[in-house]
Amino acid sequence: MKSTDCSNMAGIVFPRICRAQHCRNTKLWLCISIVAACVCFIYWNVLGSMSSEDWSIFYRDEVSWIVNDTAEEEAVPACSLRHTIKKENSLKRKFSFLVPVLQWNDSFINSHWQKLQNEPLPYGWKDQHFHEIGKTLSLLSHPANSHLFERKTSDTCVRCAVVGNGGILNGSRQGKTIDGHDYVFRVNGAIIKGFEDDVGTKTSFYGFTTNSLKNSLMGYYRDGFDKVPSDPGIGYIFIPAETRDYVMLAAAIQGVSVPSGPDKGDRPSELFGYNPETYQFKMIHPTFIQYVTQRFLKSPQLEQYRDVYMPSTGALILLVALHTCDQVSAYGFITEDYKDFSDHYYDKVMKPLVFYANHDMEMEGRLWKQLHSQKVLWLYQRQKKKDMMSLQ
Repeated sequence: MKSTDCSNMAGIVFPRICRAQHCRNTKLWLCISIVAACVCFIYWNVLGSMSSEDWSIFYRDEVSWIVNDTAEEEAVPACSLRHTIKKENSLKRKFSFLVPVLQWNDSFINSHWQKLQNEPLPYGWKDQHFHEIGKTLSLLSHPANSHLFERKTSDTCVRCAVVGNGGILNGSRQGKTIDGHDYVFRVNGAIIKGFEDDVGTKTSFYGFTTNSLKNSLMGYYRDGFDKVPSDPGIGYIFIPAETRDYVMLAAAIQGVSVPSGPDKGDRPSELFGYNPETYQFKMIHPTFIQYVTQRFLKSPQLEQYRDVYMPSTGALILLVALHTCDQVSAYGFITEDYKDFSDHYYDKVMKPLVFYANHDMEMEGRLWKQLHSQKVLWLYQRQKKKDMMSLQ
């Protein structure tokens, strides 16, 4: 809208307002004229200058994230973190429990494809083939593929522990407490043998991207990570960061070798067992990754390193737990005192945490601290210097 358009609008609209209110006061007319000028100024300098891309970002909200417009939030017990969130406006503006967490056979319909076909991985399906994505998700046909767990009753309090691999856990003696939760989530190089007292032994869900899984098997093999957790009935949570994640998932369910891509020839059965049940496989919905990135971890790195940035594996799995469980405890995640601890709890020598462009670990650390202070989650923290003094 040009400035002349604003003049015309003021000349047409505001006299009508004055007549309706029987406005004959000169001062009032002056005030109305000033308001009209301000409105035009804002439109011209802010809204009028927005590009079509800016408008798409401006309107990106629950309208595009909520897949089922008729869905209703499930009933949760009195202990649920959701009640805490509803009491705080800043939290209510961030959290939406109607955004789908997982994708499966019944979630893949044409309208979803239309919404996400222009969003790059892991936020959508850009440059992917409709039939290939559909063929993979059709293998997730068991109703249990659509959710992590079944609630026994609406008043059952589901307590979850999400265990990262941070060095803060070395010597923590949190193993029994971790195993005391209803469900335990682990990620990437989740070494247990030799560290049972610190990290526990129970694994209910194991989260990863194909890239982080293979890098963990290669990078932490000498530390003891020589196989993927394989507890009975464990759920494997795939994060669709690349095309290879869809290809690996399909091969794992079908019990065949990976047919194409960088993992061609790999045998997922050697990773996940030879006879896993279909319901054990889960895959995070790209809409959920888009939602938590925009709402919780919209880092400046998203613009600067658009092709590589995404929330870390641990962050995504922790946010999955926060949108699924009633109470969540986070262990082995970055805290303010991260420099006092090694990168991993199983490091044989001190290794500082190194930050890379693909994740914003410091932003993630600030988020966990904030959610801890707001009593949405409980974050395990300790100060190494104080711990050492208490042992003397």
